[in-house]
Amino acid sequence: MKRLIQRGLMFGNLIEVSSPALVERYNRALKHLTGKTTKLDDFHIDLSGYSPEIGDELNDDLYLNPNGANRQFILLTTAQKDAPLLNIKFSTSRGILTQFIETNEAQLFALTARDAVAGELQNSVYSVDTPAKLFDIRQVTVEADTIGGHVADAGKLAKLIDRFRQEPDGWRDDVLVAEMIGLAKKTGDVTRVPISLPAMTFEQQNFWTSHFGGVYIFRDVRFPAAISSLDWRSLGTVPVPQVMDLSLRNQIADWLERNQLAEPIVQARGMDAAAVLRQKMDFILIDAADRLGIEVGDARRTELRKVAYRLGSALPEEFLGLAALLRWVEAGGPWPKINSEHPAYFYTLRGKAGKDRDLVNMLLAELAPMDVRQMYIVHKELFYAQYATWSERKKTYVADFLAREYQVDREGARTALFGAEPGMDEQQRPEMAAGPKPTRTPGRGPVSGPWGGRR
Repeated sequence: MKRLIQRGLMFGNLIEVSSPALVERYNRALKHLTGKTTKLDDFHIDLSGYSPEIGDELNDDLYLNPNGANRQFILLTTAQKDAPLLNIKFSTSRGILTQFIETNEAQLFALTARDAVAGELQNSVYSVDTPAKLFDIRQVTVEADTIGGHVADAGKLAKLIDRFRQEPDGWRDDVLVAEMIGLAKKTGDVTRVPISLPAMTFEQQNFWTSHFGGVYIFRDVRFPAAISSLDWRSLGTVPVPQVMDLSLRNQIADWLERNQLAEPIVQARGMDAAAVLRQKMDFILIDAADRLGIEVGDARRTELRKVAYRLGSALPEEFLGLAALLRWVEAGGPWPKINSEHPAYFYTLRGKAGKDRDLVNMLLAELAPMDVRQMYIVHKELFYAQYATWSERKKTYVADFLAREYQVDREGARTALFGAEPGMDEQQRPEMAAGPKPTRTPGRGPVSGPWGGRR
């Protein structure tokens, strides 16, 4: 992982904590949440306040996420909203924490100027010991306060002020006045500068979790389903009508099409489909050359063409399918017949614009694992696990490519690959619209073509 760290591709944009005051605040919050403290004088924290250095010190990467079900967090600064979230157990956690900080940014800015803010992403499940428990998670509520209880004290003070104003002899109540003064010393004048950090509740209908080897749960779609990275039978009995695993390519393709969750990259508005296809083909060649021990030099496209020539008839089917699609895009070649049994099929798709776009792209990254750029962008947990298994040659190539092509313009790269929200007037090319109409019975054969439908 050293290459990734040096190039800012792992642990990048973490927040440094080095001042004695911030270390002391963090320790108070850590003691409050976990009963533990750190002896480190400086460390780095992510969006949730998790520190990889402290995780190593405590020999516990889940010290802020016991049981992996209700993530706790420590905020020292609102700048944490731009930091990555490490050790993700649920795909929704980053979005929830970011939205919580952005919604309450002014209040959190004022509160973190005095003390650390600690809180929790609460749901009704306290441990996920069976796959069925995942389906009990429907909402996540975020509650937070400073370690000194400024928000709670401000609420108490506000009530006391109302009581003081409403009671005719409130000004004679020495106990009431003394209590108000004592609280005001901690909170300041809440009549002029109110302190409020209300609990926020977020729906969690569709999400990915790393539990049980990795599971995608889609409930808020027309045809609900669960998709497991392990054998689908490992989930046991779960309350959705369709359960699949990644080996069931036809069923997943049919399900994506029926729910209208994916679109062909050659149909996507504003995408340079040819450039994307070429890059996917490069990644596939790198993988093939690495497995066969073929040197790729500096891995420029001219060198990769030589690799393709050497492989000849041994070229991967994924490469050949994308090459046929590229010929259609660039040279008006025949429309390739790529159905869901073809290894290239899921390389031709991306998540359709909408609330589940990123989640669908995570799923597609697992179904098209040689596209390392997409995997890095949308599914870092999977990327890091895969990276650890690669040869030194492939590690070097991928790290250099991502540092050169992605890090310099991350937002631009994401938009180019996955797009912004599309309008309703997207045009289809005639060849795509002319395909046969899909049936609605899953599992009766491969879905044909990247536009959907069946043979």
